[in-house]
Amino acid sequence: MFDGHAFVPFDAVLIASPDGIVQAVVPAGEAGEGIESYRGVLCPGFVNCHCHLELSHLRGVVPERTGLVDFLSAVIGQRGKFKPAEIAAGILKAEQEMLDNGIVAIGDICNSTDSLERKKGGRLTCYNFIETMGFIERTSPDRFAAAVRVYEAFEKHFPGKNSVVPHAPYSVSPALFQLVAGFAGNRIISMHSQESVAENEFYLTGGGDLLRLYRNLGLDLSFFRGTGRRSLASVMEFFDPAQRMILVHNVDLAEADLGGLRGRPNLYFCLCPNANLYIGGQLPAIEMLVSRGCRMVVGTDSLASNHGLNILAELCTLQEAFPRLATETLLGWATAGGAEALGMDGMLGSFSSGLRPGVLLIEGLAGDRFTASAAPRRLL
Repeated sequence: MFDGHAFVPFDAVLIASPDGIVQAVVPAGEAGEGIESYRGVLCPGFVNCHCHLELSHLRGVVPERTGLVDFLSAVIGQRGKFKPAEIAAGILKAEQEMLDNGIVAIGDICNSTDSLERKKGGRLTCYNFIETMGFIERTSPDRFAAAVRVYEAFEKHFPGKNSVVPHAPYSVSPALFQLVAGFAGNRIISMHSQESVAENEFYLTGGGDLLRLYRNLGLDLSFFRGTGRRSLASVMEFFDPAQRMILVHNVDLAEADLGGLRGRPNLYFCLCPNANLYIGGQLPAIEMLVSRGCRMVVGTDSLASNHGLNILAELCTLQEAFPRLATETLLGWATAGGAEALGMDGMLGSFSSGLRPGVLLIEGLAGDRFTASAAPRRLL
């Protein structure tokens, strides 16, 4: 049994109510009669810290391993080609897929209210990150106002579980960053970060492959000469060091970036390895992050950039690529770590008394290691 933080003694028994409320974890000798035994690993439900439910209809539409610029161009080009009913059907199917794969909570990126009706059903616990973007300064007030309208629609039904957030350093102007950073409703910030070498080249020199994206969009960025610094160093100064933040992807994160992030106690790094491989065929320097004691969580990204919405599949990819990553460590990122990052650790993420985290049985392990055939099964 993994309780969200560590493996517990082998004879431990989880006591929970029929509706999934954890009562206690006790030695078998104190558990009384009617103990059910399973072969595999019991653990809390998974927390998906980064997904885009509203892009679920794009499954299989965008080619693999084209690189970030061509991926973004394809998503932008395809989004408007689907009817509302097709988008809604994609969201419904994706929600069920996550539930079937043991996911109980999500941090979901929203550019619209497309996912709102589905979320009202309450099958997944959601924190909604209302995304804004725009690198042209004069558009900042209108872009921000549009995001706030979406935020207000979600806030009406999910009070306190929404933020207005920047898309990425390369797509948000300084004026727009300032508006986001000053927004009173933002308990948690999520931001795509260091997605490719091109992002840092853009900030260091004002050039690189990202200019091709903006040319494709008909935007003139000749005014931007770069900052002479890498992207994170260029934009983190907009945010209070105490702000809780989830930095997503981190493919081109370097040791120099971590040095500039000291003094930020509420920072989390979200890994979406299968999406990273789908888009660019490259994974972050995860062993560097672990060695520096960084707080890690896991996401799936969207079905535009992944073959499935399965946190266990992400953990398998990580362990295969980095064999020194212990199963205990990975499960912690996907349960208690994710719940903490999304501010849900008082509800789920661990087998602490009074929580309702969901109970999964992970089958198909080889000893204490994940395998390609490992699969989660929801017990509660």
